[in-house]
Formats: sequence, structure tokens, C-alpha cells
Amino acid sequence: MLGLSFGTSKTLKMAVYSQVMKFRMDMKQCIVQLLVQPSRGLADEKFIVLVQNAPPGYQLTVHALHKSEIGHSWEAFGHYTADTTGAVNVSEDPSLGGTYSGVEQMGLMWSLRPVPGSKPGLRLRKTNVQTPMEVTISVYQGHQTEGFMDLVPLAGVVVERWFMAPGVRRIPITEDGLTATLFLPPGPGPFPGLFDLWGGSGKLVEYRSALLASHGIASLVLDYITPKITMETGKMVDLQYFEKAYKVLEQHPQVLSSRIGMLGLSMGAGMTLKLAVYSQVIKLRCAVSFGGSHVQPVEGSVEQMLDFYFKNSDKIRFTEENEVIYRDLSLPIPSDPSLKVDVGRLKCPLLVVLGDDDQNTPSYESAMDMKEMMERAGNNHLLTILSYPNTGHMIEPPYMPYARSGTYRTLDTHERVKVLWGGEMVAHSRAQEDAWRKTLVFLRENLFGNNQGNK
Repeated sequence: MLGLSFGTSKTLKMAVYSQVMKFRMDMKQCIVQLLVQPSRGLADEKFIVLVQNAPPGYQLTVHALHKSEIGHSWEAFGHYTADTTGAVNVSEDPSLGGTYSGVEQMGLMWSLRPVPGSKPGLRLRKTNVQTPMEVTISVYQGHQTEGFMDLVPLAGVVVERWFMAPGVRRIPITEDGLTATLFLPPGPGPFPGLFDLWGGSGKLVEYRSALLASHGIASLVLDYITPKITMETGKMVDLQYFEKAYKVLEQHPQVLSSRIGMLGLSMGAGMTLKLAVYSQVIKLRCAVSFGGSHVQPVEGSVEQMLDFYFKNSDKIRFTEENEVIYRDLSLPIPSDPSLKVDVGRLKCPLLVVLGDDDQNTPSYESAMDMKEMMERAGNNHLLTILSYPNTGHMIEPPYMPYARSGTYRTLDTHERVKVLWGGEMVAHSRAQEDAWRKTLVFLRENLFGNNQGNK
């Protein structure tokens, strides 16, 4: 028995040694090649990752690494097996493990996550859209899961992901106390326009507007939570602030004044609905709501909307991880007409995009109530609802990394809190891709087409 055990052990060791030496010899004979096409493209554009000249049947890890503008490193990776020709095509071959699995052409982007040891609550956002988001795609020997910084890749390519296409112009807007940025598409125009509002975290978030301009739509993004005028006076902006921003877009010589739409996310979606219905200045060709609600005081502007939420703060819930759930602040949907935008008066097409696991806003309940209101008013033909299962609140342009939660400072106490947005990574990422494609189609039909759905 002892002799047999020793012999088996020796045989096994020799077999393993032989395989290792064979791999080393194979690797010496093979100069692994890595191709990414396009290596320079728009952030909503797919790329193809192709590994070639690897030893047939060998295990490989394809890895993506991005260092954000504030210095945090993000990574994603998939495990693959080279085919009989020594190739891996990420667009066609299944990942056997890693941060994503299965055939996922853009899994290296949407599954990006902070590297181990990073501080919690990070969210990846592009702040300077005049520079690309650089991602290093590398291929490693074996199925690796950690310690990539200590490993030597077999090959690597730096990929540039741009939010501004060549020729897009970025124009800061500071007139009339505004804090905004206008993005104009390449060429002389004139172009259809879009008024872009983000949510309650404030600051100018430019990458969506830059990307829309890259698709031929002049887009003006407005900071209405933390604009310079609010920082200087301590006063929240009124509805005239939004109307002044709209006028800048409408009166620009390269913008078609009769072809302007509005898009808002979260609190920005609520403001979009209010302005689309009640403003006598803002005349919209169409409107888009991402993760928004019509529940808010009809009278007043940002401050009154926030006061309404603060008064219901006893409805805030917390997860076991102390993540804040805000969705109940607007529930149940009120019957009081003074507490919700009368979307029955809407005269332009409205696209409502929502995730049914939105933990920040009751976007599904709001959409169902808006549908009923518009059916009663007879304008429900203007409404399109895109509802996505297992999808959270923060529906962004495609291939942006999924974040189930995020941190920001509250507007009343300025306390830093972790907010739960909801969703599941794969479903949410699929929703972002589908919603963006359908949003672009909706905007093209209503801003470029012959639809006369103005107010």
C-alpha cells in the first residue's frame, strides 16, 4: 500500500510537472495578441474584445481596469477557455466566472466594481467629459480572481470611452445667475434641443448631455440644487430659474426653438413633469421621466417639493446595512389634486422609464396613477411606459457600472448617508442598455420627426 501510494504520488507529480513545462513551452511559442475594436469610441458604443494566439484549451482571464478621476480603481473580469484555434471572443464566448458570467459583450464595463480594499459607497461618474474614460483591457494566464496588480499580463490594450464625439462643443452658461452647460452637436445646425435635469444630489452632471449632443441633440444640463446663486444667497431657486435656462436653449441660434424636449431623472423628472404641465414659458415637443414621480405640491418650486418630503421623514426606512429607503415618502399616492401634477393636462408625448425595484422613488406606483389620470383626461395616447424588472432607481446611459446604493449629503441636514437604489446587476444593466436605445428612438421621433405635439 505504501509503495503504491508513493508511486501514485510520484506519477501525479511528474504529470503536473509535465503539464507545467508544456504550458511554459507553449507560452514561449505563443505571443498572445489582444484586439479591442473600436479602441476609441463613444461610451454607449459596444466594443469587441478578441484574444488570439493563446495555447488551445488554456484558461485565461480577461480583465478591465479603470482609475477614476478622483483616484479610485475599478475592475471587472471574466474567465474564459481558449478554443481550438487559441482564441477567445468575448462577444461570443461565455465567461465561466468572474464579475459576470455567460456571453456578455460589455460585461467588462457594466460589472466594473471598486477593487478590494476600496472605501464603501463609491459610485463611478465622469466629471470631465472633455477627456475620455480610459480602461485598460488585459489578458492573464489562468482563472484569476485577485491580486491583478501583482501579475504580469500576457497582453494589454488601453481603450478610450468618450462622452463627447469629435466636434461636439461644450459651452458653460453663467448668464442670468444660471449654472448650466450647453452641448452642441458637430456642424452648423440648427439642431433640436433638450433640457436635461438630474436629481437631488446637485452639481453639474454633464456626461448624459454630452452623449446626447454626440447623437445630434443640442443638450443643456442645469444645476438647480447647488447652483452658484444658491451657494451665494442660501436660497433655493424658483420656477423662473428653470424658465431662464429654457430661454437660453430656445434662443440659441443653432437650436430649433420649436423642437425642444425635456429629460429628467429622479427629482429632475418631477420638475420636468411640473414644468411640462404648468409653465407658460416652456413649450415642449416631448418629455422623458427616469425614475420620477408626479407627487409633489403643485404650487411652488424646489424648496416646496423638498419641504413636502421632509414633512414625511417619519416614513423613511433603513436596511440592516443602514441604507436609507426613501420610496415611502410619496406613498400612498395622494388623492389631493394639490399634491400631484395634473398630467391630464399634458399636451406633448411623455416617456416614463422606471425600475420596478426602485427603492428611492415610488416610480411604478406613480406611473400607474399617471396612466389612470391620463386615461380619464383622454390624453393617454401621449404616454409610453417602460417598466423593467429587477431594476433600481438610477437608470443611466448604457454600460455605466451598476450601483445598488450610493452616498450623498442630505439637503436638510447635510449629513452623509448611504441611499438604497435597488435592482440587480445583470437585469439593471440590461435595462440601461434597452432604455437608452428606446429613449433615443423616442427623442428622434419627436424632435426630428413631423410630430406636432407642442403645448
